[in-house]
Amino acid sequence: MKQVKLKDKEFRLSYPEAEIQSDIDLLASKINHDFGRNKDIPLFLSVLNGSFMFTADLLKRITFPCEISFIKLSSYQGTSTTGKVNQLLGLNEGITGRTVIILEDIVDTGITLTKLHEELTKLSPRQIVVATLLFKPEAYKGKIKIDYIGRSIPNEFIVGYGLDYDGLGRNLPDIYTVI
Repeated sequence: MKQVKLKDKEFRLSYPEAEIQSDIDLLASKINHDFGRNKDIPLFLSVLNGSFMFTADLLKRITFPCEISFIKLSSYQGTSTTGKVNQLLGLNEGITGRTVIILEDIVDTGITLTKLHEELTKLSPRQIVVATLLFKPEAYKGKIKIDYIGRSIPNEFIVGYGLDYDGLGRNLPDIYTVI
């Protein structure tokens, strides 16, 4: 599909599935290199809902012992951020003294990431590392270091591969940009 329509908006193909998978291969390779020799068993913390596809594909490529957990945070309504982060589903694992690797589908303004980082820091992890499939440097207002970036993209609204427009489009294997 070169274009899709979701509700009242048209989207054009911008990031085919093959390129997404190639970027995930590179991310996994870097993470495996950096953490594969550690005795520490890191906790991958996937930020739902958007990162579920990225998390599944990335973790299939991780070659060292690890744990995975999920947290649900939201700051979007429609095509723009509300500026307020709502924690909807919490963390059940203890992270004191552990390495936590946050998995994000996309980092744009950094509002969600900043709030999550603040909350995790209160729980005294050994370190917090951030991996994101997509990064919007033009939109980023945060100060948290993004350790692993799959691809930097323009500050445009996108859907597909876990990303949605009012709940639609998450199931698309490719990523599309609003027209």
